[in-house]
Amino acid sequence: MAGTAQEPWQLTTAPGTSAYTMWADETAEPAQLVCQVGSTRLTYDLRCLEDLHQWLLEQGDWVDLGAADEKKDAKPGTVEAWGRDPGNPVGGWYGLRKGYRGRFAMYVPPLLEHLGKVELTHEARNNVVRAVG
Repeated sequence: MAGTAQEPWQLTTAPGTSAYTMWADETAEPAQLVCQVGSTRLTYDLRCLEDLHQWLLEQGDWVDLGAADEKKDAKPGTVEAWGRDPGNPVGGWYGLRKGYRGRFAMYVPPLLEHLGKVELTHEARNNVVRAVG
């Protein structure tokens, strides 16, 4: 079964410029979505997959990704801003590792596309996403 540490999902960022892997670690507390980009490991609360899909359904249209590092402000109204907003279902950051909590919009939407839950554009810059179903 794909999506495990032994058989991670093989993904690329929306522009297609960086390859990375992701897998679910349901033994962690809270359950985690692990993202391995080269030697860097980022972790997100696993519930982000369902929560982001639901939020995108509510938006009803294309939403800018707006990926940004943790130390940079996220552009309002983007997936990145929602992924750290105190008003989201977890009350703030979905990223779990301080210093590596950003780039939510860079790495999570391509997995949702792989899982058939969103459509994602693949331009060099300024990509957008919308929910399917």
